[in-house]
Amino acid sequence: MDERLALPAVGDCHTVVLVEGLSDKAALEALARRHGRDLGADGVAVVAMGGAQAIGRFLELFGPRGRNLGLAGLCDAPEEADFRRGLERAGVGTNLTREALEALGFFVCVEDLEDELIRALGTEAVEEVVAAEGELHRFRTFQNQPAWRGRPVEDQLRRFMKTYSGRAIRVAARLTEALDPAHVPRPLAGVLAYVSGPAAAADEAVV
Repeated sequence: MDERLALPAVGDCHTVVLVEGLSDKAALEALARRHGRDLGADGVAVVAMGGAQAIGRFLELFGPRGRNLGLAGLCDAPEEADFRRGLERAGVGTNLTREALEALGFFVCVEDLEDELIRALGTEAVEEVVAAEGELHRFRTFQNQPAWRGRPVEDQLRRFMKTYSGRAIRVAARLTEALDPAHVPRPLAGVLAYVSGPAAAADEAVV
């Protein structure tokens, strides 16, 4: 990882939230806005790493052996092991369990961010967001493709959202904005609370 590429993303921030991709970043920043917060102004940078496999490089850059910034993160369940190994190799904890990861500010989505958002909202509400984005016709076409015809709507929506990066980023932010305050996915709420202190997300329940 070229340090010159990563440093401008964090500026003078005191805490870095490491996420896998830009859709995770969009969702977390959207949730912060719901609380009237500007993470950057609060000294928190959300950094999309371009994949969980990069966690080691980013921890070397920002962790205790690098800039020694505060750390937090969000990952999908299949990549939890990458995050755990990266943290342990960087000297941030040992023999990390899921509970220990959360104590360090690192939260795991099951199965992924899209799954968390779809379960929190329900498929009907997700389709309303897709329609508002002008994508409902494309989604119906996707549903009729032989490989996806007859599959659960939840699976169809997850795959459709990931068809290309621009869609995933836009829809993740819109779905987060559409969440009922009483049904914010636990990983998103957990990260925001961790980087905000005890009073963070006090008006949001988690699921």
